[in-house]
This record gives sequence, C-alpha cells and structure tokens, in this order.
Amino acid sequence: MQINIFGTADRSGLEAAKVSAQILEAAIAKQGNARIVLSTGASQFAFLEHFIKMDIKWDKVEMFHLDEYIGLPESHVASFRKYLKERFLQFVSIKQAHLVNGEVDPVQEVARLNEEISKAPIDLALIGIGENAHIAFNDPPADFVDEAPYKVVNLNDTCKMQQVGEGWFATLNDVPKQAITMGVQQILKSKHIISVVPNLAKADAVVNTLSGKVDPLVPATILKTHDNWQLYLDQHSASKVVQWCDE
Repeated sequence: MQINIFGTADRSGLEAAKVSAQILEAAIAKQGNARIVLSTGASQFAFLEHFIKMDIKWDKVEMFHLDEYIGLPESHVASFRKYLKERFLQFVSIKQAHLVNGEVDPVQEVARLNEEISKAPIDLALIGIGENAHIAFNDPPADFVDEAPYKVVNLNDTCKMQQVGEGWFATLNDVPKQAITMGVQQILKSKHIISVVPNLAKADAVVNTLSGKVDPLVPATILKTHDNWQLYLDQHSASKVVQWCDE
C-alpha cells in the first residue's frame, strides 16, 4: 500500500494520472495492449481531466467500468455511461469500451460482461471509495468471497444519499434501487489498483479504511490486502488520517 497526499484534488488527480499512464505504457510495451477499469463520480473529475491528456497509446487500451444503475436511461445526468462518454471516451481513441448497460435484461448483461472481462487480466483498476467506504457498488456489508466478476446488487440508503448529495438525483426516491456492479474479487484480481479519493466528504471513509481491520462493514479495507494498491488523497480527504497518525 502506498499513500499519496497532495494539497488539492487537482494535484492529486494529476499525480495519479501520471502513474496510471506509466502503468499502462509498461503493460503495452510488455504485452502489446492494456486493460483498464474506470471509476466515475464527482471524485474522479480532476483525475480524468488529466488522464485524457496523458501520452498513452489509447488504441491499445481496452476499457471496462465498474457499475451502472439498473433501469436508468443513458440520457439521465447520473448515467455512468453518459459520464464516461462525456468525460473520457470522446477525448481518446480507445481500442474498445465495454460499457455497462442498465437498460437491458440485467441477467443477460451480467453474463456478457463476465464473459468479456474474463478473457484476460486487468492491468489497472481505478477504484474510488464511497462515503460509506463502498468500492464500486459493493455496499456494506460487502461480499468479499463471491467470485462473480459482475453481479446485480441492492443499493443502501447511505450510498443513495451520496448520489443525492453530489447532485446526481433530486431526492432519495429518485435513485434506482439496484445496480450492476463489479464484484470485490474481480477488483482484487487487477494487477494494479489506484484509488483517487479527494474531498472532505470522504474523510471518514478514508480514515476508517486505513485505521481499521479488513472488514466487510468497511468494504474499502479489502484494498489493503492488494500488493499494488496506491491511494491518492487531497488535504481534505486526508485530514483525519493525519490526525490519526499523530495520535
């Protein structure tokens, strides 16, 4: 585990983008291609702004993303497909993008995604941490055992309130009740994991992740078991980590 703390979310995102580019370029040099998993949400804005400007052979990169709401149209502001198309895919000529479609039969979509992602290892996964310490939409108590690459999950109210708080939905009742998400074990199979986690709203989740034992009630704690996990914080998300370290 490597913890990186910078003064601003922008600087944290920039440094994470630089390291991500190095990882992808090393994978491409070694095997001729690379596979990546991307996160979405407000916490990834700065990272993606810098990531799309990195000197990467994008035509050698295959992309998956973590999750998508079931039943939410792509035209909705909260759609993760819409998010990735507007903030990433329109700027890079990527080899292939495997977007999660929550508007089709979820059983068939999960089967399709599981087949695609199982074809080769993931070189780099960008895994954010939610306010309830979820990773992807694996809310607490998270299933640390299930080997399914993707699956359908129910979203808890804390997770849904984060989406309301970030402005993606007007009320709790507007947030879909279910989503398709990448499972914990699939995330851990990634060769490298980078978590970009800025902003004060994430301070509790960050300190609980770093100070506690591996616990399904704090899903992000499982990332500490990964040999190549890097965490990028800003001064706000790290504020309680610094206090904890001083105690």
